[in-house]
Amino acid sequence: MDCFASDSVIYFTSVKRTLFDPLTISARSAASCWLQGLEIEEIINMRKITRRSFLAAAAACGAAAALTACGGSASSASSTAASASTTASSAASQAPAASADESLALSDGPVNLSISWWGGDSRHAAYQSALEAFQAEHSNITVEPTFAAWSGWEEKMAAAFIAGNAQDVCQVNWNWLYNYSADGSKFVDLNTVSKFLDLTQWDDAAMDACYVANSQQCVPVSMTGRIFYWNMTTFNKAGITEVPATEDDLFAAGKAFQEKLGDDYYPLHLGAYDRMILMVFYLESKYGKDWADPTTSTLNYTADEIAEGIDFIKSLVDGHVIMPLPTYYGANGDGATHQSNEWITGKIAGIFEWDSAASKYSSALDDSNKDGFTVGEEIKFGDYNGGFSKVSMGMAITKTCKNVAEAATLINFLLNEEKGASIMGSECGIPASKAGLKFAQDAGAVKDLVAEANAKVMAFTTNKLDPLFENNDLKASGTGIYQEVFDTVDYDGVAGADVVDTLLDGMESVGYTIG
Repeated sequence: MDCFASDSVIYFTSVKRTLFDPLTISARSAASCWLQGLEIEEIINMRKITRRSFLAAAAACGAAAALTACGGSASSASSTAASASTTASSAASQAPAASADESLALSDGPVNLSISWWGGDSRHAAYQSALEAFQAEHSNITVEPTFAAWSGWEEKMAAAFIAGNAQDVCQVNWNWLYNYSADGSKFVDLNTVSKFLDLTQWDDAAMDACYVANSQQCVPVSMTGRIFYWNMTTFNKAGITEVPATEDDLFAAGKAFQEKLGDDYYPLHLGAYDRMILMVFYLESKYGKDWADPTTSTLNYTADEIAEGIDFIKSLVDGHVIMPLPTYYGANGDGATHQSNEWITGKIAGIFEWDSAASKYSSALDDSNKDGFTVGEEIKFGDYNGGFSKVSMGMAITKTCKNVAEAATLINFLLNEEKGASIMGSECGIPASKAGLKFAQDAGAVKDLVAEANAKVMAFTTNKLDPLFENNDLKASGTGIYQEVFDTVDYDGVAGADVVDTLLDGMESVGYTIG
C-alpha cells in the first residue's frame, strides 16, 4: 500500500482498491503523526478504519491546537447546536418578535462593510455587479467581498464564526443557524433592523424557518428542492423519447443505455450526498412521513426501512441506472458532476439536483448536447409525494458587525430593491422576497430553466427538512457519513443492512434522536 500527502489532503492506495475521495485534514503533520502510530498490518487493513476514526486521530495530533486558537471547534459547535435545537425551535414559536431599534441610524461618514458568499462564476458576477450599484447609491459605503466555490466553504466559515471574524453580511445555509448559532450568539436579530430591511416581503413560513433562539437570524434568499434534469440527446440515442416518470422508466433506461450505447453510458449519476437525498425521497414516497421531525430531529424511520432505502440505491447501481462511485472517482476524483467529461459529452445523461442549478448544468454541456437539456418531472416511487423543499440560503448579519444599519440596508438593496434584485435575478434561486421576485421578473433576470424547475419542485413537495440533515459531519464530500455509507455499498457490494448502523451511529453523533 502506498500513501502520499499534500498540505491539505492525504491519499491512500492499495492493490485492492483506491480511495479517490480525499480525507481532508488541516495539516500534513496531523496525518503524519497518525500514520506513525499505526502498525503495518493496520495500514494494510485500512478498510477497517473509518473516515471518522481517521479524522478523530488526525485532530488529536494537530488540528486541536489550531482550533483552540479560535476558541473551539466546528464539531463542538455542531454538538451544541444539536443539544439546543429543540429548545431554540420551541422557544421561537412562543417568543414575541423583537422591536426595531429606533436608535439605529445610517452614518454620514465613511463606512466599511464586508460580505461573503459561495457559488459559481455567474453568481459571483451578479453579486459584484450588484455591489457596484449599491456603492454608487451609497457613496460613503465601501463593501469588501469574499467568495469562492462551495467545496470547503462551510469549513472556512465555521472557523470564522467560531473565531468571531466572519464577514459583516454572510450568505448562510439555513442549517447554519442551528449549527453555529443555536443560542442566537452569532447573528443579529433582523427584527431590530426592520427600519432598514423590509421584513414584510417574505411569507411567514419562510421567515419562521429562519427564526431560531427567539431571533430572526436571517432572511431567506430563496426556497429550493431537488428535481431531475435529463440530457434527452443521449436518451434519444438510446431509443427513449420521453423523460423518465416512474421507477420502471429508470430501470428500463439503464438497460437501454447499456445495450444500445455501451457500458460507459448511464442515464443518471448521483454522488454520495445525492444518493442520500434520493433515498429519503424514495422512503418518503413509500411511507408518507418526514425523514425526521423538523423541530426535534427525531428520526421517523426504522433501521429496516432505512436498509430498504439503501438497497433501492444499490439496485440503481446494479441496474446500470447510476454510475458506480468507484467508476466516477477513477475518472474525476471528487470533482463536481457538471465539470466532468461524462456530463459534458452526454455519457452521463441525468442528474438529481437543486432547482437553482438548472442553468449551471445546462450551460456545461457541449454544443452537441446542449439542446437536449430538459427539466424532468418529480418521480413518484410510491403513493406519496417524496422529497422536500427548504430555505436554499439566507442573508445574515454577524454580531461582530459594527455598522448593522448599513449592513441591513445592503441586504435590502440586494433582495428587495429594484436595482439590486434585477441584477441578482435568479442567481441564488427564485427570489423569496415578493418585491425582489417582481423586480427580477420585470427585468427579465429570472432564468426560465430555474423558474420551471422551482415551480415543479414547489408544486410537488410537501415534506419538511430537519436542521441536522445537512450537518457537515454527515454530508461533507470525502469525509461525511453519507459518503462512508454509499462508498462502502459500492466498493464492497454490501446490502443496506450491513451499513445502516454506520448511518444511524453517525446521525446520532450529530444530535439525531434514534427511535
